[in-house]
Amino acid sequence: MAGRLTMARRPGLPIIPASFFGIVLGLAGLGGTWRAAHQAWGLPAAVADAIMAVATLVWASLLLLYAWKWIAAREAALAELAHPVQCCFVGLAGVATMLVAGGAIPHSRTAAIVLFAAGCAFTFGFAVWRTGGLWLGGRDQGGTTAVLYLPSVAGSFVACTVGAALGWPDWGRLAFGSGLFSWLAIESVLLNRLLTTPGLPGALRPTLGIQLAPPAVGAVALLTVAPGEADLLAEAMIGYGLLQALVLLRLLRWITREPFTASYWSFAFGATALATAPLRLIAQGKGGAVEVVAPVLFVLANLLVLGIAAGTVFRAAQRRLFAPPDGGGHAADVGHATDTG
Repeated sequence: MAGRLTMARRPGLPIIPASFFGIVLGLAGLGGTWRAAHQAWGLPAAVADAIMAVATLVWASLLLLYAWKWIAAREAALAELAHPVQCCFVGLAGVATMLVAGGAIPHSRTAAIVLFAAGCAFTFGFAVWRTGGLWLGGRDQGGTTAVLYLPSVAGSFVACTVGAALGWPDWGRLAFGSGLFSWLAIESVLLNRLLTTPGLPGALRPTLGIQLAPPAVGAVALLTVAPGEADLLAEAMIGYGLLQALVLLRLLRWITREPFTASYWSFAFGATALATAPLRLIAQGKGGAVEVVAPVLFVLANLLVLGIAAGTVFRAAQRRLFAPPDGGGHAADVGHATDTG
């Protein structure tokens, strides 16, 4: 019923799921990759600025549409907030806002601070609320997916990165600790679910793309908050991210049995962060293995985001971006839980 409420066709503005904010994470992540490439290789900074501008436009549009959802379809918004999987995507509104703040730093420090403060307050407020709910217990293990990383892990690492870029590395270190230990705790729970219970339903499989994000986004955060001081740990996190990428590549046919939806943006933020981290090391004078993997990861991240963006535009042109995936009733019902994220 919640899925039908959220995805129902209504006149006027569309009723979007909160998981659409994952599009902003992918675009802003690619903008960050190009900024790092400018610092490491001297590639045009204008490309990064253009991508960040697109990410900002998408963010502003989604923010308005999500606010409209609470006005025009409040029951659907409340159902999403109560859903064991969909609810975690609500926290992406704050994470996306912090990423937009990071993109604004070279252009307006005042705007960046305002956006960062708003995004940070929402992100940590939501993370505390959501984590407290989890601690109450009684959760169906089938609802344990990689989306659990989003409120506390993604939020903390992004807060660390942007906060340090604004000149507050001490606060960034606190946020890094919050994200690091949340990641380790949640990963153990998630792996137990994946290893010991029935496999993920088809529509939930693209959420495994989020599994790539914690080590990669964490490495970028660490290299921002402590440049030159923690290269060993950062390189170790990059290595673990590469392992996750290879595992996901091994599972790609199994994951992509579902028709394309915006859920595939789940891969974008982690992939762009995995490309960014080696570039940060190169910009700091590091050589060796990172110089070998950086060009490959940079090209692959660009191709991935461009491919997902093209698929999203194509589905939107077909008027199928807001529709549940094809298949039986059960697939459609489950599919909406993560149809976009």
